[in-house]
Amino acid sequence: MVKPNGSATRVTPELLTLDELTARVGISVRTLRFYTTKGLLPPPVRRGRSGYYTPEHVARLELVQELQSHGFTLAAIERYVAGIPADASPEDIALARTMLAPWQSDLPVEMDHRRLETKAGRTLSDDDVATLQALGVLRRRGTTYLVAGNQLAIGLRLLELGFPREVAVAAAAVYQEHGEQMAKELYEVIRDKLAPLYDDAQSDRFREVMERLKPLSVGGLVTAYEAAVARTARNPRA
Repeated sequence: MVKPNGSATRVTPELLTLDELTARVGISVRTLRFYTTKGLLPPPVRRGRSGYYTPEHVARLELVQELQSHGFTLAAIERYVAGIPADASPEDIALARTMLAPWQSDLPVEMDHRRLETKAGRTLSDDDVATLQALGVLRRRGTTYLVAGNQLAIGLRLLELGFPREVAVAAAAVYQEHGEQMAKELYEVIRDKLAPLYDDAQSDRFREVMERLKPLSVGGLVTAYEAAVARTARNPRA
């Protein structure tokens, strides 16, 4: 980019133009501008007369898309996004995405420790919080927590039953390992069998297929897991 006086304006590599951003996240310019007017996305940063978009813009758009894929209304998405600090980093926004699941009927709620204890109806030690975190009931965000409200009662009951923290941590490691393996194998299936059916893997049609496939993939994994657990419970020595 060149200024009117002939000197160059240097744009850092992480900044994207409008066209680059829409191509990266797979939405139209019209949709992007609509999101901006609704407050789901902050305005672009200015560099001279031009506007550019940052990794934070990308992360916020991906969060909005994730919320849409879970079936939340625009009003619910607006309320949820409004609760994310304006200076949230891409990592903070990604954390909000990790708390979403296709079967959730409610969005995660941000709470400080006092509010969490009030909601729980009991005192929560550091070990209790660590166990709930390993179980996926909550995630830390600085000095607060993102809490999956519809799973909190389940986690609290496990605490009452004396569920050990180390078991929760070990289970989380199993979920992580096998989740990554499933994602890798599913990617290979898509690359080898699905992508060739479309002329352009970056097309709007292919992107829509991927967005609609994601909750079904997670649902299929959950169903397979539940069936496997039931079989193991019936025949634990097999």
